[in-house]
Formats: sequence, C-alpha cells, structure tokens
Amino acid sequence: MSSSSDDGIWNRVRRGFALPDESDNERVLHYIQWHQANSDYLGQVLARAEPYLHYILEEIEARDMPSELLLLPIVESAYRTDVYSSGQAAGIWQFIPSTGRHFGLHQNWWYDGRKDVHASTHAALDYLTQLNERFNGDWLLALAAYNAGQGTVSRAIGRNESLGQPTDYWNLDLPRETQHYVPRLLALQAIVSDPDYYQVGLWPVPNEPRLGLVELGGQLELNIAAELADLSLDQITQLNPGFHRWATDPDGPHHLLLPIDRIDAFQTALAALPMEHRVSWLRHRIQPGENLGQIASRYNTTVALLQQKNELRGHMIRAGDVLLIPVPGEQAIVDEKSTVARHSTGDTPSTTRAVHYTVQPGDTLWALARSHGVNLQSLADWNRISSESPLRPGQTLVIRQPVNQPDTMAALAPRQNMVTYSVRAGDSLSSISRRFGVRVSDIQHWNQLEDHLIRPGQRLLIMEGQPQES
Repeated sequence: MSSSSDDGIWNRVRRGFALPDESDNERVLHYIQWHQANSDYLGQVLARAEPYLHYILEEIEARDMPSELLLLPIVESAYRTDVYSSGQAAGIWQFIPSTGRHFGLHQNWWYDGRKDVHASTHAALDYLTQLNERFNGDWLLALAAYNAGQGTVSRAIGRNESLGQPTDYWNLDLPRETQHYVPRLLALQAIVSDPDYYQVGLWPVPNEPRLGLVELGGQLELNIAAELADLSLDQITQLNPGFHRWATDPDGPHHLLLPIDRIDAFQTALAALPMEHRVSWLRHRIQPGENLGQIASRYNTTVALLQQKNELRGHMIRAGDVLLIPVPGEQAIVDEKSTVARHSTGDTPSTTRAVHYTVQPGDTLWALARSHGVNLQSLADWNRISSESPLRPGQTLVIRQPVNQPDTMAALAPRQNMVTYSVRAGDSLSSISRRFGVRVSDIQHWNQLEDHLIRPGQRLLIMEGQPQES
C-alpha cells in the first residue's frame, strides 16, 4: 500500500470531486485525525472494495454526480456486502427493507437486492439524485437526508426558518449520528485529495474495469455459473451476494457480476448450455401423508416454486403423483438414487441421508460443520452458499450424513489440516478467519503478522478447524 496515489483510479476520483472542502471544520478534522491514528483501516477497506470501485465510479460519472459518492459505502458499511445494521439495513449502501423495496430492490427467499452490488448501486444513486433535487442541489443536505430521512432534514430546516436561523447543514439540529455522518465522508474526501499530506495511505487501484454485468436470460444454478466462468463457487457468491440460495431467483433478476476477463468465455458456454440444464431437477414421487410444505422443507425450496414448476393451483397433491423439484446438481444425483432405492426395494439409501436443520440464533456455518462432523466447504456446497455466508435464524440447511451416523457429532475430534491460502482482492483477515473457522489472532501467529494488513497474492498458512489456545 502506498501513501502516494498519483496514478490509477484515485486521480480520476479527485477530478470528479464536487463537494465543498470542509477540511478545517472541527467535525471533519476530528475524523481526519481518527484516520491518521488508525492509518491501516482505510487501506484495508479499500482493498476489500477494489473489485467494485471502477464499476461504481462508472455509474456515478454516467450520472454526472460527485465522485465523493464512491466513498459513501465506506461510511455506510466499510464496503462489506454481508453487513446488517441493528435496524436491518443491508448491503454496501445500507438500505432498510422498506426503502429498498421503494427503489425496486426485491427481497425474497431467493434474493435480496439490497446486497446485490449492481442493483443497490443503481438504487442508491437514484435515491441520492432524488434527495439532491428535493434539497435544491445542496449535496450536504441530500447526504444528511440519506442518513436520517428527508422528513427529518426538512423539519430541521423548517425549525430554523421559523427562528430566522441559517438552514445549511452545519446549522441544523439533526440527530447525533447525522451530525457526524457527513463529516465522516468529507474527511475521506480530504484524505483522498492529498494522502501524502495527511499521511494516510490509499490502496492502489488500477483505473481499469474489473467487473461486468452479464444478462442470463433465465434462472441459473450458481454452481453451474461458476463452472462456466471457470471460477469457484465462493468467487461467484462473493461477487453476487444478493443471491443467497443455490441458484438465481426464478423470477429474476437474471444477471451476474463477473470478472471482465471471464465474460466472453462465460457467454459462449452459457449460449451452448440447453435451458433444461441450467438448473438440476429431481422427480419426487409423493408418499401417503406428505404435503407441499414438508416436501419443500426437505429439498430446501419453497411451496410457491413447487406450485409454479408443477402448475399446481393450490396445495392439493395426491400420493403416487410425481413432482419436479429444483435442487443443487450434486443433491439431485444423490436424492434421485435414494428415491429409486426407496420405491423399488423399500430400503433407505445405502450411503447418506439428508438431515434438515433449522438455524438457531448464534449458529455459524463453521460451528454446524463441526457439530455434525462434516466438512465446512461441503456444508456450504450442499446449500449453495458461500462458506462465509451469515446464517439467519429460521433458515433451513441440508446436512448430508452417513446413514448410521448420529445427527450430532460434537465429540468428533477437529481436523488438523494445514493449507496454504492465496489472498484475493477484497479479502481481510476477518473474512479469511470466518472461511476457515479460525481466529484472526491464530492467522497472525501462524504467519508472524504484526498487524491486520494483507495484500492480494500473499500466501498464508492456515490450520483448518484447529484454533490455537492463547
């Protein structure tokens, strides 16, 4: 990481600055000094943001908006796609559910548009444009309203008008958080303007596209998308965190963000893939006493999708009929064999069985993998989620186990497997620690790291599932 950023994307960002320079303001100066005292923080956040920065800047410039808005997700979420606030705001732009829906960000069992970097960026810029027009081109008031709501800002302006007082941002009586929200952004503006002067380093980011949006034309299993793009499932889900099931939403959106150098090959391979092979399907013969809810739960899908794909108008089903079930490809193979075995011999499958587990408060994917005696990545793959994905209470997970193995394997000894991990753009020690189920302090100890700073391409030694005692 360099403290000088005369090339790359940062010079382009500076040319687009349009907010007032308030670096001498006491509130702004407070946050400049915070970054000076925590000089590694900004570099770590920008390293995580690197894949998205050029893509988002292009959207900002296309609308002729201040390029400082590229820094706003640092204030909102530290560019974490998986972060939720206490008020249930989500994604890098931190939309609450109602505001997200108002700006077209769908939220359902399959998909949360607030976490979709492409969709949420368009929604955030739409919202900020609307607020800027509402407050007559005053960007500081628009930003305050993005944080506190336009009603709160409008009422504060009305109070000052009635008292004959100034109505600019700095003179309004706003909530405490909002009083610090805009100064935090303006402090970042000052630092990016002259990182050498403030002695706060910026992560070097090339001024070239890293990502592109690919239209799919229909539902696609994420594991298949990863194969077509020659990426890992983790890479696909990290770039497209809005899709939190094993496939894209059947009802759309039908798009993915992919590395720019993988798009041509992906599109060629996708065009050659028959539509019926985009999602794996299994045939389930309905047993006496079964209902749609039970079947949907078993296969980690929804009643609505079963109704849609099987052209059912209600909940009535008959024993002996066959339902088409969309499932992850690997599970389709296993369950198809299991279904044949049960209906031909009456026996249970000879190798594995699917256990359906309802997530409890405090559960993590790593802890569940250990308690059920399964591999962390296998557990993630069975459910078509990233190994870093946060779990939500009430979520149903499929856990595959040998037939005669108990549901809980808490006494199983942890694996001791040293692996070498190559750091990718956007990684942090925290995200790596969650992926492997170890502590940040363990990674630092194993690799003799004195701080949290890591760089893409750096190789780290990781002892999977075996945290050291401090």
